[in-house]
Amino acid sequence: MAKTYYFPPIVILGPGAIELIVPEIQKMNVKKALVVTDKVLIEAGVVQSVLDVLAGAKIPYAIFSDVKPNPTVANVNAGYQALLDNECDFIVSIGGGSPQDTGKGVAILGTNPGDLCDYEGVGKTANKALPIVAINTTAGTASEATINYVITDEKRKLKMVIVDPNSIATVAVNDPVLMLKMPKALTAATGMDALTHAVEGYTTAGATPFTDMYNIEAIRVIAANLRKAVADGEDLDARDAMAYGQFVTGMGFSNGGLGIVHSMAHQLGGFYDLPHGVCNAILLPYVVAYNADAVGDRLKDVAIAMGVDICRLEPKEINIACIDAIKKLSKDVGIPAGLAELGVKEADFGTLADLALADACTPGNPKVPTKKDIIALYKAAF
Repeated sequence: MAKTYYFPPIVILGPGAIELIVPEIQKMNVKKALVVTDKVLIEAGVVQSVLDVLAGAKIPYAIFSDVKPNPTVANVNAGYQALLDNECDFIVSIGGGSPQDTGKGVAILGTNPGDLCDYEGVGKTANKALPIVAINTTAGTASEATINYVITDEKRKLKMVIVDPNSIATVAVNDPVLMLKMPKALTAATGMDALTHAVEGYTTAGATPFTDMYNIEAIRVIAANLRKAVADGEDLDARDAMAYGQFVTGMGFSNGGLGIVHSMAHQLGGFYDLPHGVCNAILLPYVVAYNADAVGDRLKDVAIAMGVDICRLEPKEINIACIDAIKKLSKDVGIPAGLAELGVKEADFGTLADLALADACTPGNPKVPTKKDIIALYKAAF
């Protein structure tokens, strides 16, 4: 059955990648960039590395640095106002998922009228976003590669999942040099986010042979390199591998879909303002166990990609070994053991479950969950 796949038109990967953005920008016939980022990255000097490249090429820019860890509709609206006030006509987003998602929202509002909430769901805009040069600084969300972005609607206390081919970046950039100073906790959280993308993307109902090759490769690379990147942030080879692995799975899950790990994690982020990657990491093994009887021998493939020796193991033993490998990796990189450590409250599970069932990622789950199922999964991960 025919299927349409979406990828960034231009991809720049590897150490020194930011030096190659200039000729691509010069081809765009644009005048002034709005640099969308956050204050932490400015203080760390990461943003300055990119600004030096722009200044060296005499590319004018203005800076919007008020991006929140879980960006809101108001956050995007403020960025859009900065775009107008500074007469910018393209976006340079610098950061992880939060600046990338904010940049996408601003770029969409730049060419599509109305409120961002009007575009919640799948493919609701009429026009291609303003050009986006998406410079990733974390090895996790792959937002620089995908047609998805997630923005919190603060009025409803939920994360809106917006799936829109019109939001895809014009140029996707992964330069591991920008990731060398990333803290251990953030390295761990974003790395487990990427692993969740790959495992969910490989087992989702929308997986195809084409998306499979991206996701299984990502599992292999992330499992082999995340511990190294967390242990030694200056290990450029490990950083380069993680940048590649998270990008590869971005191309996979963006075109195949995800499942209820993300549906459930989105609600935790919207409700409690929690880090998305940590929520994913805690939930992943429990959801994998829940879906195990609906994914055939796919957990065997995941186990092998994670380096598990499956010789002489029965199918059920392989599934258990796969889940144990996910748990061990999560533990080894310092992810909290359960949701209780994050301040999540059992009394909220019913509300969270209702929201998760309505999330755009839920239809991709290999099993059709009930509210009771979701509540039980939250309890298991508690």
